Amino acid sequence: MDARSLLDARPERTFDLARGRDGPQGRFAMSYPADQPAREPSFVAAANVPSLEIGVTTARLVATGAATGGQFGLFRWDMTATAGGASPHYHRTFSESFYMLEGTVSLYDGNSWRDARPGDFLHVPPTRFHAFRNESGEPASMLILFAPGPPRETYFRELAERIASGRRFAPEEQTEFLARPDQYEA
Repeated sequence: MDARSLLDARPERTFDLARGRDGPQGRFAMSYPADQPAREPSFVAAANVPSLEIGVTTARLVATGAATGGQFGLFRWDMTATAGGASPHYHRTFSESFYMLEGTVSLYDGNSWRDARPGDFLHVPPTRFHAFRNESGEPASMLILFAPGPPRETYFRELAERIASGRRFAPEEQTEFLARPDQYEA
């Protein structure tokens, strides 16, 4: 029997993380659903990662929600020294996490602003306010992870077009524009 057949035929089982072996569900047990469709691994060379110019920021769409079967979305956010950021907002249906690669970015966790530097991480659960901005005067880069993987790339493409055109929205248009991709301002 080949590996694919073994995966497709496996019954639901648990793995006891505390003991490091298959066994009865323990405090740290994980379940593996039998009905999860098999997906092929995917590789994208750096040269083939699509990018968007959003004002003075480059967004690299490393792994879109569509590419991961809706499991997550992963974007690299490269900001120039003059880049702004996102104002305080929240999402109802997905979490957002930030991992700093280079430079310093101010991250808002719903309570306070923190200067995040390479290696720093912030996870924001659904319905919690958050924001980010580059006020350092230096370029900065971070990874942004959305889970599960909503089609954020659609929102970012529309945002890039809007910024490039210089178009300003009336307040009700702005609210509608943000609500479609599950984004609500403070």
